Amino acid sequence: MRISTSQTYQQAISNILDQQAQLTRTQLQLGSGRRMLTPADDPAAASQVLNVQQTLSSTTQYQANSDAARARLELEETTLTGVGDLLQHVRTLAVQANNATQTNETRAAIAIEVRARLDELLALANTTDANGEYLFAGFQGKIQPFSRSAGGAYSYSGDQGQRYLQIGPTRQIALGDSGSAVFQAIRNGNGTFVTAHNTGNNGTGVISPGAVNGAFVSDTYTLSFTQVLSTDPITYTVTGAVSGVVASGTYAGGAAISFNGAQISVSGTPANGDSFTVSPSANQDMFTTLKNLAVALETPVSGVAAQAKLNNIINRALTDLDQSLGKVLEIRASIGARLNTVDSQQAQHESLSVDLQKTLSFLQDVDYAQAASLLNQQLLALQAAQQAFVKTQGLSLFNFLR
Repeated sequence: MRISTSQTYQQAISNILDQQAQLTRTQLQLGSGRRMLTPADDPAAASQVLNVQQTLSSTTQYQANSDAARARLELEETTLTGVGDLLQHVRTLAVQANNATQTNETRAAIAIEVRARLDELLALANTTDANGEYLFAGFQGKIQPFSRSAGGAYSYSGDQGQRYLQIGPTRQIALGDSGSAVFQAIRNGNGTFVTAHNTGNNGTGVISPGAVNGAFVSDTYTLSFTQVLSTDPITYTVTGAVSGVVASGTYAGGAAISFNGAQISVSGTPANGDSFTVSPSANQDMFTTLKNLAVALETPVSGVAAQAKLNNIINRALTDLDQSLGKVLEIRASIGARLNTVDSQQAQHESLSVDLQKTLSFLQDVDYAQAASLLNQQLLALQAAQQAFVKTQGLSLFNFLR
């Protein structure tokens, strides 16, 4: 079959256009850095790229969430460190005020310092984050959680909510703690029971905070003292509101008195009819603890009986302060555990991001050395095709008849 000049021409042009298209594609690959210019170039790889990009996007968001969680938890940690330091300072003041050398005037001066720390505690409890949201308000971030009335009463306007943030596919982290959990959910006394003096006592008896030495039977107990004649020994009786008489004996200052899982002691000399109570612990907020101490130190004391009552109040305040300090340490330990979780998740995200970037590069990035070599080959092929076309176009039968 004869091949016409027109067919030869069309084939040559088609060959040149194909070479130019291949060259252009390689140039685009080198310019964009991408092996796939369209999904049609490699549908399977394009699908994988989409999946990897989605996973990478989620990982990037988890990293951002982890950073946000870390910032808020670190702010809470810093704030609670301040609260702990404040409580420790007030405890030192309470020990100082409990010294027998103190006078009404020096105790009043200490009370002023306690009041100042109470104001500072209120400010710390109302700490805000970088977004202006209150740190300890639960879900009510825009509402100031703690306030003080004109009468000196403290109230909480937040809720018990705890915000969570997703920092991994299956991991959420609590961003903080509610004000009620931090500043209010604190058991008074030794955490199991609380001891207190009767305000009508006339002796010098001072009761200890007590300790748990068994399974404490929850009841309200009254420790009462009797001495009919001054020559008689002082005796005691412990009576539960429900349990009835659970212990009795001859009083010895500082000796342990044990009953129903509780062990207490009384120092000094109780007067006939003096009494103390031992009752189950209840929640008492930090503000009340500091306020009670300040009020006690502001009250003038005259006589040994009044001094004993003050010592009882200060001892109670010291115990309550220890409970508050314990609560702060408990929350800080929880924050530390959460920060460790954030660290672990961030390390996983960083490692995963590196792996995903490598996979993405393998799937879609061009091999520059290979593409550059191919470009040179295609350029030479195009030039050869163009030269052959030019020479072919210049040929005719007359070239062979000379």
